Amino acid sequence: MAVASLAVLIGTSESVSAMRSMEELAAHFDPAATSRSASKFDPDELKVLNRALLHGMEFGAAKERLAAIGIDGPTAEPFWLAVRGNLDIFADAGRWWRIVRDGPVEKPELPEEDLEFVRSAFGLLPPEPWDHSTFRGWTDRVKEATGRKGRALFAPLRLALTGLSSGPELADLMPLMGREGILARRP
Repeated sequence: MAVASLAVLIGTSESVSAMRSMEELAAHFDPAATSRSASKFDPDELKVLNRALLHGMEFGAAKERLAAIGIDGPTAEPFWLAVRGNLDIFADAGRWWRIVRDGPVEKPELPEEDLEFVRSAFGLLPPEPWDHSTFRGWTDRVKEATGRKGRALFAPLRLALTGLSSGPELADLMPLMGREGILARRP
């Protein structure tokens, strides 16, 4: 739909925006708005449109494609809702699935002071069951025990859990990783 949206709207006076379906695109297209001058194709515009479509995609629309790459079962929907806002292309969901299920692709390199901090933080993990509020409760305990706050608190935890410096909200990912999965990431 990103390609179709760009192809149809690029040569019109309409702003190019991501349409979710061919029906929506057809309703939005006005032949009278077509320009006589040559259109200028920018591949980065295609990336922006694709990202917009993914970020707004409901689980029902993604379900079959997720199952095709091995993401299904009861955690598929909460996983999709957690990661869709961080995807550039649909295949990125598979990368995040591996991170959630198996841990960072590469073992993160933490500075010595962060390494000790993360080890202490992992020792403060609460018992399960976990939900969206677990991350906040955990980080509150870690802040109280270590005195760290802000970036000094969150950045090393994110790096230890995902191997990346940015990504989906850890509050959404933690319940999907589970206590055992997180403890397996302990440096």
